[in-house]
Amino acid sequence: MTVVETDQLDIIAVGAHPDDVEIGCGGTLAALADSGLKVGIVDLTDGEPTPGCSDPAIRLAEADSAAEVLGVTKRIVLNLPNRKLFDSFEARVALATEFRRYRPKVIFGLEGKTPMASPDHWQAAQITDAAVFYSRLSKWDDHFDGLPVHPIQRHVNYSLMFASDYSGKGSCQFVYDISDVLERKIKAIRCYATQFPPEKEHVFDRVRTLAATCGLAAGFSAGEVLTHTKPLGSRDLLQTLLLD
Repeated sequence: MTVVETDQLDIIAVGAHPDDVEIGCGGTLAALADSGLKVGIVDLTDGEPTPGCSDPAIRLAEADSAAEVLGVTKRIVLNLPNRKLFDSFEARVALATEFRRYRPKVIFGLEGKTPMASPDHWQAAQITDAAVFYSRLSKWDDHFDGLPVHPIQRHVNYSLMFASDYSGKGSCQFVYDISDVLERKIKAIRCYATQFPPEKEHVFDRVRTLAATCGLAAGFSAGEVLTHTKPLGSRDLLQTLLLD
């Protein structure tokens, strides 16, 4: 199979469920899309069943609306089983196939475990790690619809609002400025009306507070803390240090 150039994405963000990406790095994706980059989202599951949603089609429509708000070019749902998501060979291949198909330069994945929340998040993190590796493996094309190998250049992780270090000072952490797109991030999360009904309005206060806290450490009005999987380097110290 040959992929035409227009199918290529610059960035793919991976979540276990629709709304993970919006909560964890929606502001960053919106800002990157505004800069002209082609951004995609892969949801490993459709996120259903959940207490407030009567039909998986509703959740998928919410996801499409959220992607439109963020300026996302392509959203893909792999339909792996929600609540029963495991780091299996089949799941790794399914995700790596999308990486080979859309050939992103950068992958955004989930960071670590989310205690007392869905174990799917941790499984998704492991699946993403493996898929980044599988995407570049040669002599294995028969597992990937005949798609050619594709090396991922960078792998960055985002965190959800549970037990994470949001200081921006952790190993390989950095803060991305989302000051201009914070309200877009919140609007995208609000698209999930089945997940965030009026009685969960406090979630949006937490999103704003967390963004302000993350941004404060770096001198921004709002920010998202991201973690690079390897140390970042620089060939232009002033450009790196003097952001403005």
